[in-house]
Amino acid sequence: MEPGIALTGLACELIESGLLDEQQIRQAQKEADRERISLVAWLARHRLVDSQRLMLLSGRAFGMPCFDLDLFDMGHAPAGLVSEKMARTHRVLPLQLQGNRLRVAVSDPANHQAISDIQFCTGLCVETVLVDDELLSRVLDRFYAPAGADLGAEPDSLAISDDAREIPPDGSEDAPAVRLVRDVLLRAVKEGASDLHFEPHEKYYRIRCRTDGLLYELARPPMSLASRISTRLKVMAGMDIAERRRPQDGRARLDAADGRPVDMRVSTLPALWGERIVIRILDASLSCLGVDELGLEAEQQRLYLSALRQSRGLILVTGPTGSGKTRTLYSGLATLNTGSLNISTVEDPVEISLDGTCQVNINPRQGLGFAQVSRALLRQDPDVIMVGEIRDPETAEVAIKAAQTGHLVLSTLHTNSAAQTLERLRNLGIPAFNIAAAVSLIVAQRLVRRLCTCKREISLPQEVLLQEGFPPESMGCFTLFEGVGCSECRDGYRGRTGIHEVVRITPELQQLIMRGGNSIEMAALATAEGFHSLRVAGLLKVMQGVTSLSEVNRVMG
Repeated sequence: MEPGIALTGLACELIESGLLDEQQIRQAQKEADRERISLVAWLARHRLVDSQRLMLLSGRAFGMPCFDLDLFDMGHAPAGLVSEKMARTHRVLPLQLQGNRLRVAVSDPANHQAISDIQFCTGLCVETVLVDDELLSRVLDRFYAPAGADLGAEPDSLAISDDAREIPPDGSEDAPAVRLVRDVLLRAVKEGASDLHFEPHEKYYRIRCRTDGLLYELARPPMSLASRISTRLKVMAGMDIAERRRPQDGRARLDAADGRPVDMRVSTLPALWGERIVIRILDASLSCLGVDELGLEAEQQRLYLSALRQSRGLILVTGPTGSGKTRTLYSGLATLNTGSLNISTVEDPVEISLDGTCQVNINPRQGLGFAQVSRALLRQDPDVIMVGEIRDPETAEVAIKAAQTGHLVLSTLHTNSAAQTLERLRNLGIPAFNIAAAVSLIVAQRLVRRLCTCKREISLPQEVLLQEGFPPESMGCFTLFEGVGCSECRDGYRGRTGIHEVVRITPELQQLIMRGGNSIEMAALATAEGFHSLRVAGLLKVMQGVTSLSEVNRVMG
């Protein structure tokens, strides 16, 4: 902008507002031209003008609406549409997806290249709002992972399974779907999600993730990407991309920049409006977790470790799907995996790779069920056998006999309590004397969400606390908390921990089993012998400030 050339637009606005004089404006424009960036970007970079004032004046000069990011809930922002690399390069942030229109926040109204790139990659119509540049920087850091965080590397640093094809160049028609899948997987792993749901519907396509046991919406990609997303996931999992009428199962793997492998179990199901795909995220680092990280109380942990040290017996971990049974089993196996024992597992399928052990997937079509594989393992000189689940009388019989013949056996059952587990074995046809002789320990468990540090104190009447089951002697000795919610958590909770009922089969319980006692009598005797019920274990976590009373009530029903 040479002297003598009339000033227009933003330059005039800055001079009229008294923020800069004409000489400063001309010098700033000269430097911006030299760096090949816009005047707005140069001023924001060098902080010559307050960022809030610069936003308001730029909006007036360019006729673009301004928006306060402090008023926006970033939890509602669509994920996976704009990659972190593109967002930081162009300084843009996706705010809202409505149909085929994507609204994004920008701090430079003259950055037309950013809009063109986003439109090309997403296939959406892009609308822009102007935001404060400094505030945009902070929100970008919250929305995307920091550069040095675990699993926060650029997507190109990730590798997928050997069957996966190479990522096509940006100009190919599948590139938006590839990037979306890649970014959604990264975000799900980063947030500690256990499952990802890709769901086609009549008028929209939705991606949800299960975090801390609850489903949250991540993104709503355009319907035009539905088939490409499905194809991409199938390629990654080594599935037949042409088969859309039958369910398929496959596996894929992500290798993060820190070298930590993240396995994925992929399942497809033909539904009314297209293929529904669910991904179970299997973090291999779970195999390294210690028993002390399960959330067991001190006495419960002692009982579990004591049972693991025995050379024989059956340890049963029970609870509904998603209650953390696999993690408890693998924590025990990791404790035993010292190299001096022959450890074998039979699972459907193997979820966590544990180095130094023999792990077998069942394959009923080939005659490899739980019972058949368990019998074969007994001929492999085993010390410890882990049976993924006791589903039928045959598997129950094999597990009981293995425990009675000098092997330590670990397995799971779908029951609600320790007492019901014993009754369930009896219903599977196992004689009472075999149950009493073989079963050494039962762990019934649930997972509850942990309160974030943003928690706040609450108070409830003493009568209510007593009705909830808190012991009378504890009144006034603990503080109740509830979740508040902040930028670091979801709804006031962050992560999960276990609540457990750990029951050792004592001589008195053995006698009751032999007499044919029912689950009510067994539960009463277990309580009398000092073993905490699940409800009591949950209330202990509330008294310790780990979780809230409402969360325990939600999980326990």
